[in-house]
Amino acid sequence: MKTRYIFSMGEIKRKDNSIAFKNEKGWVYIPVEQVRELYFMNEVSLNSKFLDFASRAGIVLHFFNYFQGYSGTFYPKERYISGNLTIKQAVAFEKERLKIAKAIVLAIAMNIYEVLYHYYRHDKKELKTFLEYLKKVENWLKKADDINKVLFIEGNIWAGFYDSFRYFLPENFIMNRRVKRPPDNPMNALISFGNTLLYTKTISAIYQTHLNQSISYLHSPSTARFSLSLDLSEAFKPIIVFKTIFELVNRKKLKVEKHFEKKLNYALLNEEGKKIFIQAFEERINEKFKHSKLKRMVSYNTAIKLDGYKLIKHLLEGRDFIPFLIKEKK
Repeated sequence: MKTRYIFSMGEIKRKDNSIAFKNEKGWVYIPVEQVRELYFMNEVSLNSKFLDFASRAGIVLHFFNYFQGYSGTFYPKERYISGNLTIKQAVAFEKERLKIAKAIVLAIAMNIYEVLYHYYRHDKKELKTFLEYLKKVENWLKKADDINKVLFIEGNIWAGFYDSFRYFLPENFIMNRRVKRPPDNPMNALISFGNTLLYTKTISAIYQTHLNQSISYLHSPSTARFSLSLDLSEAFKPIIVFKTIFELVNRKKLKVEKHFEKKLNYALLNEEGKKIFIQAFEERINEKFKHSKLKRMVSYNTAIKLDGYKLIKHLLEGRDFIPFLIKEKK
């Protein structure tokens, strides 16, 4: 087990070469070699001794509050620092931002197309108009001559995608608009939670490369966030986050009345709902497929890291940066 989620409140500390967690049920011991990431989905108390232990073991810690909000990540001391690559990243932001951003948006459109085409083939012909729209994205991106136009195209893609939900999801999971902070309905809650999980997975993947997390291209570099993780997670959202959501909702594994907090207008998953979602999310991101170019089995989790290496090859060798496409698994 490389990823461990802790849902209850409690205390966490080092015990010899193990992670020791105590809640109302007692102590649980986790061998450190079995952990790459720790997700705290509730309040925990810890000390600097434990943080030092986690850092030396290369464990990334992700913290969430009671309301599923992402609080932050404890990032171990960087092991893969490259001043040369950081300079290349910065230069590319000035000279190639548009090219890299367009590649990301095109990947979003192509992956959404593949996800929706599955429903179109299963008699959801109402999707045809939006599928035809997605086919035109590449030409529109070629004509876009500044980042704001690229962002406008991206916004339209996501808006059309959200609007398409009404054709294949139950009525109580349809949303009128995307609301993030805080979510105001069950679907917004699922999207926000899923996107945040994917964002943190991408942070952990980039940690294993020489890339600088703060220099991004589609998203504007910003203080207090790893904006490159936002960039590299985008192409994977349709495949990992939304396919997870659609499967759970359409197979009635998540139900509004049973798995969301009624007192919060069903805009927040309850503990059982979070566990169901996380289990499905982990199964999806660790699903293995034969990569058409690599000719070997890889997981989506690995594919995220491989996108980091693709970006490095673009920056250092001038190779075209093409984010992950579903067709790579065919």
